[in-house]
Amino acid sequence: CETCSEEEAKYRCPRCMKYSCSLLCVKKHKLALSCNGVRDKTAFVSVNEFTDLNLLSDYRFLEDVGRTADAAARHPTVHSPTTKKLLYCLRNKARRCNIDLRTLPIGFTKRRENSTTFNFMEKKFYWHLKLVFPHCHAEYTLKGVPDDKTLTDILKPYIDPVESDPVVCQRLKIYTVSPQSDVQILMKIENRKQNSIRYNELDASRSLLDNLKGKIIIEYPTLFVVLKTLKNDMVVLGQ
Repeated sequence: CETCSEEEAKYRCPRCMKYSCSLLCVKKHKLALSCNGVRDKTAFVSVNEFTDLNLLSDYRFLEDVGRTADAAARHPTVHSPTTKKLLYCLRNKARRCNIDLRTLPIGFTKRRENSTTFNFMEKKFYWHLKLVFPHCHAEYTLKGVPDDKTLTDILKPYIDPVESDPVVCQRLKIYTVSPQSDVQILMKIENRKQNSIRYNELDASRSLLDNLKGKIIIEYPTLFVVLKTLKNDMVVLGQ
């Protein structure tokens, strides 16, 4: 026993791996080392010691995390009148800007992700925005994008040869080496039949708010950045 050093050890602590001989010594070691006796599921395990049991433990740990996160999203506080009031206010402000903003029920991924807000002092939206680059199989999520920012400025950190991040620029190389005139920004038209998917072409020189006017937005806008010179299956409305 590593606590009393007198009796033969019978137990091993799952947390700190200390040997104990009795319940009394177990309690003493927990008090002395501030140990809770619960196995650390995130403790480092070297590759040489990694077994199928460790893999199964990690898998179950990730499942527990997923269940906890889902339970938190469904917590009654999320359904509180305050939350509903804020959503109603957000949809109302969007309607005044000629934007049909629709929100999904609690539990949907887009509902949990959405961070769009409306600043009453500045009287403008700060959008949650997703950028999709199909030709490179890349997606980026932006938060707090002001509605008066042009699409060109929004895309600069991604596809501009000078101002873009080097790592992002390398991943989106096919876009950065192409002329800006070849870049086309599309947004899916909602509430159409599954076999009749169409996209609206947006004007890169205009603000995000101007481009969203007269359109249906489910939770937040998703913009598809494509190149005219490369073949894609996205059919623009009117073609």
